[in-house]
Amino acid sequence: MNDIPLSMLLSLLAIMLVLSAFFTGSETSLMSINRYRLRHLVKLKHSGAIKVHNLLQKQERLLSFILLGNSFLKNLTSSLATLIAIKFYTADEVLIAATIGALTLIMLICTDMTPKTLATIKPEFFAFSAAWIYTPLLKIFSPLICVVNFLVNLLLRLMGIDVKKTRYNALDSQELKTIIAEAESVMPTRYQKMLLGILDFESATVEDIMTPRNEIIGLDIETSIEEIVQQIRTSPHTQLVVYKKNIDRVVGFLHLRKILLLVGQDDFDKQSIINLLIKPAYIPENTPVHAQLLRFKSEKIGIGLVVDEYGDVQGLVTLDDLIHEIVGELVTDEGLARKQSDGSYLIDAGVTLRELNRVMHWNLPIEGPKTLNGLIVEFMETIPKVGTSVKLLGHPLEIIKSDDHAVKLVKFLPQK
Repeated sequence: MNDIPLSMLLSLLAIMLVLSAFFTGSETSLMSINRYRLRHLVKLKHSGAIKVHNLLQKQERLLSFILLGNSFLKNLTSSLATLIAIKFYTADEVLIAATIGALTLIMLICTDMTPKTLATIKPEFFAFSAAWIYTPLLKIFSPLICVVNFLVNLLLRLMGIDVKKTRYNALDSQELKTIIAEAESVMPTRYQKMLLGILDFESATVEDIMTPRNEIIGLDIETSIEEIVQQIRTSPHTQLVVYKKNIDRVVGFLHLRKILLLVGQDDFDKQSIINLLIKPAYIPENTPVHAQLLRFKSEKIGIGLVVDEYGDVQGLVTLDDLIHEIVGELVTDEGLARKQSDGSYLIDAGVTLRELNRVMHWNLPIEGPKTLNGLIVEFMETIPKVGTSVKLLGHPLEIIKSDDHAVKLVKFLPQK
């Protein structure tokens, strides 16, 4: 070994440093590459992406080969560094140790920190390039890799770890929501809200999105014909619930487009209304929104009454409500959360918590009360008076408007 020229040792050291840097950088790039973008590039038939995808399908073999190669190169580099130090300083142990220390620092910078940093910045460039080299090498060293993997798996089994049961964990819905919420730079806000609505669609029930019982606008068939005609002509809705005395005695649904053609006729009476009534559809309050959407489609209806386990009417839901759950507000969200000059928001307390979470990007609980009013009343265990301030689950607010029955308007203050 002492007969080897110093120039050759330095050349070998440089080659070892480059190879070690390649192994380190390629490992970082292959492990940190965006798997979803990789799948997209595979669909586009990108040759480098296809090779990387194939390598990552057998990630255990790939890592074993990289670690074997890198460990061998670093050990060889350390040995060469020691030989070079001895060549320079034959008898001075202090200088030999200092030289080895300097070469170790150079190795750390050149073979670890720099390639890892570059691979993190440009993972695709390094990964796609490395894939062309690793693909044939894995085939050549396949027997050695199999032996090493067998010994590793045997050791893990002795430790009580079953490698075969480990699997890649896919994203759950909450993680996917986080990704979509942070994708402001690549998609408009309205599309973000639509995608978040779709993710909420599977878990939502009709109870979450229904119009509450006390807000249902209906037609009491027991009132005078003059009052009925006036309500039909001024109603902002296309369909009305028709009942006798109270909402629990529903007779049917009335489509105003059909009845408006008869209102001006001389023989128009209550029987004319009854003849055009549509049989009411009743929906259990825990019915999933997606299931109800399919029912509306199959039965060709667009409105139904939500009932509890005792058969009492709790609210009303329409096809528009289901669509709104997916696409959000079609026109604007300004009516829901009105931003003030001081950074606060005025919010109608009747808004559902699901919609409020989607618009404000909050995470208020939706398992209990369905509306902001319900959450405030449950939290405070009373109906608060105007001017009351409270911190609701981390959000400071002030009651702006309320009555004896419910909170009507809330101001959410800027968080300090």
